[in-house]
Amino acid sequence: MRALIEHSQQGAAAYSVAHVFADRADAAGLDTARGMGIPARVLSPAKDVDRAVYDEALAEAIAACSPSLVALAGFMRILTPRFVQRFTGRILNIHPSLLPKYPGLHTHRRAIEAGDREHGATVHFVTEELDRGPRIIQAQVAVAADDTEAALGERVLAQEHRIYPLAVSWHSAGRLRYQAGQAWLDGRPLSEPVRFSGIESDRSP
Repeated sequence: MRALIEHSQQGAAAYSVAHVFADRADAAGLDTARGMGIPARVLSPAKDVDRAVYDEALAEAIAACSPSLVALAGFMRILTPRFVQRFTGRILNIHPSLLPKYPGLHTHRRAIEAGDREHGATVHFVTEELDRGPRIIQAQVAVAADDTEAALGERVLAQEHRIYPLAVSWHSAGRLRYQAGQAWLDGRPLSEPVRFSGIESDRSP
């Protein structure tokens, strides 16, 4: 989230961050966002509130901001199909693995235990199927023989901070869109995600 806000506040940014929402009052991102001049609000679900009821309230709060895009960043709740349908093609997520490998949790541990030589992060459109939406861009990192889960996670996080603002910029500039179940970039469907290679410009690849 911080990376997205920082990028939005650069002079040539293609997007601005309108609001930050969290589902936990102790989410560090709330104070971070406010300290960077972004309105932030917590919507904590009560223990006896149905998921669908909570998601409807969240969707209404988000819709009041008239967003062109919803970017999930550390939001660990699984969204209901109705929520996803309401914002179809306008929800992005970043996941710490080279999807379709390792959807869900503990991705760094799973990559190490599997003996993978390569790991990374993926930005994708959110669909009703968890971590299975069309992939947009991926960044890879090498897995060392003596890697720990924490060390590998730090290197992956550094790449997340680079590719997520890039994907959001593409969408905001009209280059990236969701159509017929696919991600499209510059008028062409992405049969495979873009491979990030240290590109800095919003105009790449």
